[in-house]
Amino acid sequence: MKPPPGTRVLIVEDEAIIAMTAEDMIEELGCIVASTASNLAEALTQVKTGGFDVALLDINLNGSESTEVARLLIERASPFVFTTGYGSGGPAADFPDIPVVAKPYRAADLAIAINKAITAPG
Repeated sequence: MKPPPGTRVLIVEDEAIIAMTAEDMIEELGCIVASTASNLAEALTQVKTGGFDVALLDINLNGSESTEVARLLIERASPFVFTTGYGSGGPAADFPDIPVVAKPYRAADLAIAINKAITAPG
C-alpha cells in the first residue's frame, strides 16, 4: 500500500548515492521529497524548520548516532522511519515503536514503513 499521494518526506542520509536512490523511490511512491540532510546539524535544522510529513532517518550519520534527531522528531510529534545498513540493532531498541527499514531497501519496504509511521497513534 502506497503512502497518501503528496506525502512530504525529509530524507536524512549521509551517503549521497543512497539519498539519491531514496529520492527516486519516494517519487515513485507518489510522495514529494521535501528536503534532504546529510549530517546531524543539517538534520536538526530541517526538523526545526518543518515542512515535511514524515522523515527517513539514517541511524548512523557519519559515525554519529542520530538519536538526538529522533528525540526532536518525537518532541515535535513528527513521524519518522529509521533506516540502517546494520540490521535491526542500534538506537531502534530505544525507540521500539519506530519502524526500521534495513538497507538496501526497496520501494515497497519504504511504503510499508512510511504508512506505519504516519498512521501510528500518538
